[in-house]
Amino acid sequence: MNLKKNSWKLAGLFALVASTVALVAPTVNSQGTPTVKIDGSSTVYPITEAVAEEFQDLKKNQVRVTVGISGTGGGFKKFCIGETDISDASRPIKEKEEKLCAANGIEYMAIPVAYDAITVVVNNNNTWATKLTVDELNKIWAPESEGTVSTWNQVNSAWPNQPLVLYGPGADSGTFDYFTKKVNGKSGASRTDYTPSEDDNVLVQGVSTDPKALAYFGLSYYLENKDKLKAVAINEVEPSLTTVRNGTYTPLSRPIFIYVNKNAVKRPEVSDFVSYYLQNAERLVTEVKSVPLSSADYAKSLAELEVLVGSGN
Repeated sequence: MNLKKNSWKLAGLFALVASTVALVAPTVNSQGTPTVKIDGSSTVYPITEAVAEEFQDLKKNQVRVTVGISGTGGGFKKFCIGETDISDASRPIKEKEEKLCAANGIEYMAIPVAYDAITVVVNNNNTWATKLTVDELNKIWAPESEGTVSTWNQVNSAWPNQPLVLYGPGADSGTFDYFTKKVNGKSGASRTDYTPSEDDNVLVQGVSTDPKALAYFGLSYYLENKDKLKAVAINEVEPSLTTVRNGTYTPLSRPIFIYVNKNAVKRPEVSDFVSYYLQNAERLVTEVKSVPLSSADYAKSLAELEVLVGSGN
């Protein structure tokens, strides 16, 4: 008899626990750490990552910020289907990406955050290629050069008859799009017999270990690795913070951006993050060795963001 009573008590206890779990579980799930999801350009990544680290420290890690590097194109693929809140971009959004965003109801605000200089680099032991013209860059990177321009002396007869080993961004990179348009006349037009990577650190490693190598990527990655690489002057002008600001480093200077989902900024963690980004961009852009915009430019974007957040649209 006592055993039967105890069985009924246990059954009742299990039922009570089960109903309690059923009620509590959704509440626990809804109390996860608020997260800001970002992906895209490897050129913008050092800036966004620096902002993210400071912002998370400020929030005592009560907000999580994830920053990926899938390239500008890869970032827009995620952004335009609503997988991310912010997209790092080293070029403006393309028409096909605009259409993808529109098809998925994604409205956005494009915010310039810095300037960049696409930097052509060679190994420290390369003593011949100290400067290149845009025509010589075209001779190296044009689609028709694939399989035919394979040695340095084919680019310039004064240079040695040594293999030309190329590294560069992958096809999802905004740097790839911009460089190919300015050098080869059409975005995406490039030889394909080179080692591609969306991670600029891979390109740094490739050139720094091979005296025959050449690559191109964002200025900040060169400045972080000046001891391992040499920058090549383009049309007699070397890439630097000064030549980007004064407009003499052409045609490989460009603005770089973050694209912000307008619906996402209704969430306080996203609006707070973007506000912090703009309030501290001038300092942090400089710290990661990119070229900041003017204080007035950041203030203008911040005012536009505050209007957007305040309107609720």
